[in-house]
Amino acid sequence: ATGQARGAALVACANAGLEVGEFSPKQIKLAVVGAGGAEKAQVQYMVKQLLSLDAEPRPDHAADALAAAICYTTHQGFEGKLGKRKAASA
Repeated sequence: ATGQARGAALVACANAGLEVGEFSPKQIKLAVVGAGGAEKAQVQYMVKQLLSLDAEPRPDHAADALAAAICYTTHQGFEGKLGKRKAASA
């Protein structure tokens, strides 16, 4: 069932012309914590720090999703693009 849901999501993204990034848990942990073997608590803490949240995301699946988004933006150079947009609008 999980494979079917994943497939449906990939098809929907392709039909909408959206880019999809796929990363292993190790890649996500490395991008967020700096260590591919990080524990869930470390990921939650770093997500809180990186996103300036008041509290660590709960449940841990929420932290995982946010960590995946952080990993994606890091790999896409989003931070640099965002900085250019801010500079252009100033």
